[in-house]
Amino acid sequence: MTKSLFPGFDGLMSLSRREGVDVRPTLLRVLTDLYVQTRIHSDDEQRQFTELATRLIDQVDDATRAAIKAKLAIYPQTPVPVLQKLGLVAAQEGRRVPLAREIPAPAPTPAPVRTPTDAELRMASNMAMQPKDAAEIHDMFFRAGASERALILHNLAQTPLKAAPRIPTVRAKRAIQILEMAAIAGDTENFTLELGDSLILPSRVAAEIVDDAGGEALAVAARALDMPSPNFQRILLFFKPEIGTSVNEVYRLSRLYDRLGDRSALVMLAAWRGSTLAVTRAKYQSSLHDGERQRARAGANQTRPGVQPGAMPPRRTGTEGSSDR
Repeated sequence: MTKSLFPGFDGLMSLSRREGVDVRPTLLRVLTDLYVQTRIHSDDEQRQFTELATRLIDQVDDATRAAIKAKLAIYPQTPVPVLQKLGLVAAQEGRRVPLAREIPAPAPTPAPVRTPTDAELRMASNMAMQPKDAAEIHDMFFRAGASERALILHNLAQTPLKAAPRIPTVRAKRAIQILEMAAIAGDTENFTLELGDSLILPSRVAAEIVDDAGGEALAVAARALDMPSPNFQRILLFFKPEIGTSVNEVYRLSRLYDRLGDRSALVMLAAWRGSTLAVTRAKYQSSLHDGERQRARAGANQTRPGVQPGAMPPRRTGTEGSSDR
C-alpha cells in the first residue's frame, strides 16, 4: 500500500529530521485516510500500516493524534497494536475502551466586524491595482522559473502595490475543506471551480493555477486562503503526484509555503484578478479600432450623387419622347 503511493517515504522522514520540514503529521493523516478507505486488507498491508502508524503516532502533535484516533476508533479493521498505541483498547484484554461523550462546543461569539459582501469583495478586487501592472506581474510570474518565482514573491511583500482584501474566514475554511476533498478524489474540475469561486478568479486564471507544473501558483492560492501547512501538503501528495512522489519537490514547496507571507500572496491575487481586466480591455479596444477603420473605409468608397442637393433636375429633350410646346 505505502510503497506504491509513497515510494519516497523513508526519504521524506530523513529529510524531515535533517532539514526541519516536519511532514510526519501529514504522512500519518494520509496513511490513515488511505487505510480506512478499504474494508479488506492483505496481511502485508496490515503489517506495513501497523509499522508506520505506530512509529508516527508518538512523533506527531496532539491535534493530528486526535484526528486519526477518531477515524480508527470506528474503523472495524484497525490493527490491535495501533488501537493499543492510541489507548483505544486495554493492553491486557484486547477490548476497545469505551469512548467518552463528545463535549459540546461553546456557542460562537458574534464577530465584531461586519463581513464584506461578495459584491463589495468583487468591487475591491477590480480596484486593487492598475490592469497594466497586474498583467505584467501575472505574465512575469508564469514565465519565470522556480528560483525566479521565489524572488518575485519575496519582492512583492515590499512593493507599494495594493493587495487584494482577505478572504472571509468562514468562506476560506469551507473552501479549504472542499479543495482537500476534491484533491483526494482527484477531481480536477471541481477543484478548479472551487478555487476560482473562493478567490474570485475567472475560470481561465483558475485553470492556469491548477495546471501550473511548478506548484508555486498553487502555493500562492493556498496562502491567500490562509490554508494550514498540513492541508497544503496533503493536496500536494494527492493532487500533484508528480510533486508528491519527489522528496526534493515536497521539501522545496513546503519550505516556500512556510516562508510565503500573506501580503505577497494577496498582492499576487490582486495581479491575477487585474490581469483579466487588462485582457478584456485590450480585446474590446482592438474591436473598436477595427470597427472605426472599417467605417472609415466604407465612407471613403461611397460615390458622390450625380445631382447635388438643391440643384435643378436636367430637362428632357424631344428625342427622349417629349418636347416643350
